[in-house]
Amino acid sequence: MLALYATAHLGNHLVALAGVAAHRHAMEALRLFYRHPLVEPLLLLFILTQVASGAWGAWQALRGGRPMHPVARVQALSGLVLGSFVLIHACAVLAGRWVLRLDTDFYFAAAGMHVPPYGWFFVPYYFAGVAALGMHLGCAAYWALSARPMVRRRRAVLALALLGVGLGALLCLLLAGSIVPVQVPAAYLATYGV
Repeated sequence: MLALYATAHLGNHLVALAGVAAHRHAMEALRLFYRHPLVEPLLLLFILTQVASGAWGAWQALRGGRPMHPVARVQALSGLVLGSFVLIHACAVLAGRWVLRLDTDFYFAAAGMHVPPYGWFFVPYYFAGVAALGMHLGCAAYWALSARPMVRRRRAVLALALLGVGLGALLCLLLAGSIVPVQVPAAYLATYGV
């Protein structure tokens, strides 16, 4: 369920290549599913479970004092970055909806990039979160392809890591308005004191 949601969520952001209106149209269709009263609590529970179990697994792997396979080390570290990102992101979206009473849409995500100096936080935040996802999935592919030749396993890690880095950079450019025009409404900018 989390993999499906993450794919849909990132895909929705990529729809913004056709403009913010296209992103909004796709988001509204997806929200019928992931904001359904039966689905959303399960999705949040799965997120919390994944973050907690991943943090515990990374802690166990990194604190052991034993030499770690380089892929296992990258998997643990990228998982910690990804888990931190997902937890912060989910909390921010829920606070945006329930406390600030804002539609947590493209403008909610983009607002911080349009108010100096907050971009210095949000660019690395979004980039690191998406890049860590690619690296983490690349490591999972490495282990899943254990019966394949080593060169194929390494290519899988590299391909998914580069995909994460590329998508992270593209997402930052989209949110910053460097690819398509983005005019963040005043209600979103007001949360940053503008």
